[in-house]
Amino acid sequence: MLSVEYKATGELIPYVNNSRTHSEEQVQQVAASIKEFGFTNPILIDAEGGIIAGHGRLQAAQLCGITEVPTITLEGLTEAQRKAYVIADNQLALNAGWDLDALKVELHRLDELDFNLELLGFDDQELANIIDELQEDEFQPKEDSYNSVFNIVVNCTDEGHQEKVFNELQQKGYECQVQSL
Repeated sequence: MLSVEYKATGELIPYVNNSRTHSEEQVQQVAASIKEFGFTNPILIDAEGGIIAGHGRLQAAQLCGITEVPTITLEGLTEAQRKAYVIADNQLALNAGWDLDALKVELHRLDELDFNLELLGFDDQELANIIDELQEDEFQPKEDSYNSVFNIVVNCTDEGHQEKVFNELQQKGYECQVQSL
């Protein structure tokens, strides 16, 4: 069973062949995250205190002046497994994607709650691009996006609903016609 144990930062041994790099800016981002949310992700180590995963978190903890950090000792790994996990832990996270619609909703809500979006780890340009997309009307038709005219039938519950849908679509720039079937 895995258990969290606090260890002095000076006892932990960074892996000399760690191929993952951490810029000063990224370490500062992790440090800001630790200050905001706490140290929520333990450093993974081997039985001798060698770091398997969490080199950046250790650097951030040291930047924050934290002298003891949570660790989990991974026991029973072969040398090959340990070396491979040092890489896999980082690469597997990079293989994930974003549901951009859900991300936009969450960022919009965090912004409404006056949360500091810089703590999320996006660089300024990425954050600006996402926020700009939030502010644009994503249903606005783009010029030259249609070479032909296509029709969509929207079934409305009553005349009032029909009027509401018609007005909303027209406000968003769609050319609409009301037809009774």
